[in-house]
Amino acid sequence: MRAIAYRQPGPIDRDEALVEVELPRPVPTGRDILVAVRAISVNPVDAKVRTGAAPLDGRDERILGWDAAGVVEAVGPEATRFKVGEEVFYAGDLMRDGSNAEYQLVDERIVGHRPRSIGFAEAAALPLTAITAWETLFDRLKVDDQPAGGARAVLIIGGAGGVGSAAIQIARARTDLTVIATASRAETGGWVRDLGAHHVIDHSRPMAPQIAALEIGAPAFVFSTTHTDRHLTDIAELIAPQGRFALIDDPASLDIVAFKRKAVSVHWELMFTRSLFDTPDVGEQGRLLDAVAELVDEGRIRTTASDTLSPINAANLIEAHRRIESTTTRGKIVLEGWDSPQA
Repeated sequence: MRAIAYRQPGPIDRDEALVEVELPRPVPTGRDILVAVRAISVNPVDAKVRTGAAPLDGRDERILGWDAAGVVEAVGPEATRFKVGEEVFYAGDLMRDGSNAEYQLVDERIVGHRPRSIGFAEAAALPLTAITAWETLFDRLKVDDQPAGGARAVLIIGGAGGVGSAAIQIARARTDLTVIATASRAETGGWVRDLGAHHVIDHSRPMAPQIAALEIGAPAFVFSTTHTDRHLTDIAELIAPQGRFALIDDPASLDIVAFKRKAVSVHWELMFTRSLFDTPDVGEQGRLLDAVAELVDEGRIRTTASDTLSPINAANLIEAHRRIESTTTRGKIVLEGWDSPQA
C-alpha cells in the first residue's frame, strides 16, 4: 500500500519533509479494524510531531495523520462494532501509524459511524476537533454543572480554528450556554458568527473590557485553544469566581497563581489520553463520535472543512502542513482521494 511518511523530524520546507513510501497492507487482530482511507484532514498535532518526534519503535519512517473517513475493509477476531463495508470516521491513536496511508489499523472502540448526510471529505474534518471540544466541554469543564455566581456562558478563545469551530457548534447544539468566541479578523469573525456564536470579541485586544461591555456577567467557563500564555492575565481577570478554565495548547510555561484568588479550577485536555493509557472508558470516544454523527445528520452541526485538496499525495500534504503552520487558517484542511486504484 502507499503511505506518506517522514524519516527524520524537521521543518516542512526541506527536501523529503514528507515522502511517499510503499508498505505492506496491515492485517487486523484483536479489536482492530482495517479501514480503506478515503479522506484525511490535517491538524496542528501533525506538524508538531513531524517537527520533533523520531519514527516509532526504531522504524525507518513514521506515518502521520489523526483524522480520517473511510470504509471498513477487514475486522479483527474480537471486533464487534463494525462489519466489512461500513463507513466510518475517527481520529486514531497518537502512538500508532496514522491515516496518511491507503489502509489503516484502528481500535474499533475509538471509531464512529460516518454521518450519512455528508461526504467522506466533510466527515474527515470532524473527529479530532469534535472529540477535543466535546471532552473539554463535558468531561473537563463539566458545563452541565454550573458554578455558583458566574454567568452561564463560555468564552472560546481561538473560535475560528478547528477545535474552536467544533466547540461553538457543540455548545450550541447540546447546552444552553451563551457562547462567546474570539476572532481577530473580519473573515474569522464572520466564520464564528455563522457557526452560532452569540457574541464575538477580538483576542488581539484586551478581552476583559470587551466581556464587561457585553453586560452578561463574568463567564463561568473559559476554553483556550491557542496562545494561552499570551492571554492568561486577561483570562484571570474576566473569568467568574469559582469558574473553570481549560486549555489544549502547549505553552512553554503556565503560571496560574493569578487564578488562586478566584478559586478557578484548571483543566488540560488531550483527546489521545484515553487511547494512550487504554483507560476503562476508552469506548466513550466511539460513542461520542456516533453522537456527533447524529447531530450532523440532524443539521445541528456542520462540517468545519474549509478547503479540500485532491488527491492525497506528498505534495498536497506538504502544502496542508505549510498552511497549518501559518496559524491563520480557519476550519480544517482536508485531502481526499488517491490518484490511482488502491492496492
